[in-house]
Amino acid sequence: MTTRVFMGMIMARIENLNLSQRVTNELGKAIISGSYNGQTGLPTEAQLCEEYGISRTAVREAVKMLAAKGLISSRPRQGIRVESADNWNLYDTNVLKWMLESSPSLQVLKEFLQMRLAIEPEAAALAARHQNVEAIANIKAALTAMENEAEQPDGNIHEADLAFHTAILQASGNRFFYQLREFITTALNVSIQHTTPAKGSKTAIAEEHAKVYNAIANGEAGRAKNMMTYLIDEAMAFIEQEMEAKRA
Repeated sequence: MTTRVFMGMIMARIENLNLSQRVTNELGKAIISGSYNGQTGLPTEAQLCEEYGISRTAVREAVKMLAAKGLISSRPRQGIRVESADNWNLYDTNVLKWMLESSPSLQVLKEFLQMRLAIEPEAAALAARHQNVEAIANIKAALTAMENEAEQPDGNIHEADLAFHTAILQASGNRFFYQLREFITTALNVSIQHTTPAKGSKTAIAEEHAKVYNAIANGEAGRAKNMMTYLIDEAMAFIEQEMEAKRA
């Protein structure tokens, strides 16, 4: 086999993967938004090939990706079946991103905050006990960035806020917590945008994060846990108020 033929095969494979990823993204969003469901099913393989102008190989790769995320199942002689939301892999960052991009319900945001309450206060306490100098410096750097942005009239604390929470997961020294960083960051991206405006003051938000940092830096595990719980509880209270208003 010549080098040119070999490279051509590699490029064809890459092109198929790129096409598959595009189809995976579009079909994933359509499933999560409800455009395709257990009743409607997905278009046939031939229909997908025609609709997207791609090969059967690319379609099959997309089907495999969606099946790995729990959105569909494919069985011999049964075809492709759209799975119920209970079977979706919510820890897959693509699935979570698609959910949050499709006008997430308040219930989804509430469930995510419940998840954060189960993880982040304990991560803050562990960070205070662990006292990893470099990791705590990363928390401080994120906090400083928040404070600097908060001082600007048109400042945006969003990215620094994400970095702050991710740094605490790392500072906890718990590898399982840190492995959740992409999940936490993806969901925080939306929930922060939803709840931050309710707070009204970027400076107040930075000050509350500073309390978490100070407790961690001073090795006060109990206080660090309480301060992080307070941060998340505030957001939870806002979501619950909105849910109550919708029910009224």
